[in-house]
Amino acid sequence: MSTLTLTINKQDYQLENLDARTTLLDVCRQHLQITGPKKGCDHGQCGACTMLINGRRVNSCLTLAVMHDGDDITTIEGIGMPESLSALQQAFKDNDAFQCGYCTPGQICSATALIEEVKQNWPSHVSTDLKNPDGRLVQEIAERMSGNICRCSAYPNIIKAISQVLESQVPKPSSQTADNTVQNSSVTGIWSPPPSEAQLGKTSANTKTATATTGGRS
Repeated sequence: MSTLTLTINKQDYQLENLDARTTLLDVCRQHLQITGPKKGCDHGQCGACTMLINGRRVNSCLTLAVMHDGDDITTIEGIGMPESLSALQQAFKDNDAFQCGYCTPGQICSATALIEEVKQNWPSHVSTDLKNPDGRLVQEIAERMSGNICRCSAYPNIIKAISQVLESQVPKPSSQTADNTVQNSSVTGIWSPPPSEAQLGKTSANTKTATATTGGRS
C-alpha cells in the first residue's frame, strides 16, 4: 500500500493508493472537496486552476499530484475566506474585478504570486529596465497576468485591483525609465496594454522610413 501526503493550505492530507495519473486539480476537487480551484480548459490554457506551489504559480490541471509530496500547496481557500479576505481579495471586491467569478480563484492565486514577484524585483517580458522593473505599470501587470483568461472580459478591473495592492505594498523603483504618460495610463473599456518604449521606438523608425520612401517616389 502506497501513501501520498499532500500539504494543502497548511493541512496534511493522506491519500492511499492514488492513481499516479491523477492531476493535482482532480485530487483537490474530486478526492478532498477543495473546490476553489476550477477546471476550465483542462489543457493549461486558461489559468482557472492556478494554485501556488512553494510560492510559484502552477496550472494544477497539468501537474500530477504524486509529484508534490512534501511541497507547500496553496489554493484560493488558503489565501482567504469570506470572513478573512486578503488585501487582494478585498481589492477585487472594491473594484468589481469579476462577473461570473469562475476564473476568479485562479486570477487571485496568480495575482498573489505576481505581487511577490514584483516585491522581489523580477523583470517580465515587457520590462524595459531589467534591474529595476516597475511592476506597477499597467503593461507589466497585463503581461504578468497573461496566463489567466477571463471570459467575461473583466480585465480592466482586475488590473485596477492588482494596482491597488501594488500601490500600497510596493515602493516605486529607484530608477523610473517609463514615460509618465504610459505609467499613468487609465484602464477603461476594452483594454489592451499600452505600447512599450521599444515598440514606440520601432513605430517611429518605421514611420520615418515610410515617409522617406514616399518622398523618394514623388
